[in-house]
Amino acid sequence: MSGTDTPGRCAGGGDGTRAVRAGLPEPVKHEPTLPGPVFAAHFHLPGDPTGPYTYGRDENPTWTLLERAVGELEAPGQDGTETLVFASGMAAISSVLFSQLRAGDTVVLPSDGYQVLPLVRAQLEAYGIEVRTAPTGGNAQLGVLDGAKLLWIESPSNPGLDVCDIRGLVEAAHTRGALVAVDNTLATPLGQRPLELGADFSVASGTKQLTGHGDLLLGYVTGRDAATMTAVRRWRKIVGAIPGPMEAWLAHRSISTLHLRVDRQNASALALAEALRERPEVTGLRYPGLPDDPSHKIASQQMRRFGCVVSFTLPTRARADRFLDALRLVDDATSFGGVRSTAERRGRWGGDAVPEGFVRLSVGAEDPEDLVADVLRALEESAD
Repeated sequence: MSGTDTPGRCAGGGDGTRAVRAGLPEPVKHEPTLPGPVFAAHFHLPGDPTGPYTYGRDENPTWTLLERAVGELEAPGQDGTETLVFASGMAAISSVLFSQLRAGDTVVLPSDGYQVLPLVRAQLEAYGIEVRTAPTGGNAQLGVLDGAKLLWIESPSNPGLDVCDIRGLVEAAHTRGALVAVDNTLATPLGQRPLELGADFSVASGTKQLTGHGDLLLGYVTGRDAATMTAVRRWRKIVGAIPGPMEAWLAHRSISTLHLRVDRQNASALALAEALRERPEVTGLRYPGLPDDPSHKIASQQMRRFGCVVSFTLPTRARADRFLDALRLVDDATSFGGVRSTAERRGRWGGDAVPEGFVRLSVGAEDPEDLVADVLRALEESAD
């Protein structure tokens, strides 16, 4: 059993209450509130192999609690949903794509999404699956949707922070007989709930803000349909893309502070975006929470929080590199969502259609006044 198969103890309340209580088992005298990780390759199994736990690649009690917790955040009050956890965000993404698509099918991916998607595209095409792409902004994927089996949405997009009308795209896709998966990594379940917007799958890298400490890799899929989730589960079993029990336990522990981290990081991200808006050397500033951001209107209709990532462009590659070197409270590192702020010149990896001076900055949990001051000082020091 996993996901919401067994009722959790958090039936309602606000986001903070839900995050703190999500996935906890019923209390047992003298037992810990959150049981420690279960390290087991096999379980006692006399007689017929019935029951929830048989072999460590199939199920683990530590996964069960984490899956229940994520399910309570992604789909509170929704019966019949299921959550499965994976070894990484890419394992979760792959499980949906490769379990739902067959040779001859068509899938629509964002052309401005996660950097590894081009590698996924190459593998899909090698299996005889047609891949169409379109940008996230302007609901452009709608124009290439006819005949597709699956629509993959990433909103807000990474790293450009464009937003699309998820509800509208879902309705259009379902009318055409297509399934819809939404990458919810950047928003987190406290910022956006794709299943409530009609999507069939909410997929995310738990490596990022969900767990928020930059110390583990994790992914998950939450889905509303038993048949499609059975296929996802079967794919996980076949490829063995399972998390370790320690990672699962750390993730569950970390979720209890998700609301505190998200609220702090979102507020600081807005403060930083407002400060950067006044800088003449900064162009292409994007943050969906800014009232004048091109995505703000639709984002405010489907998101409850706007995320911790701010993106912008400095005039040259050299200027961006100097800026990153001058930062003291922001680590030059990839990934995002952690309690320690990070930033990088995204073009160093290749693959993203961004200018050489494009910077993706993930706002952490530092005091916002200190963080803003550090960024503004670094901009001054990095000037020609």
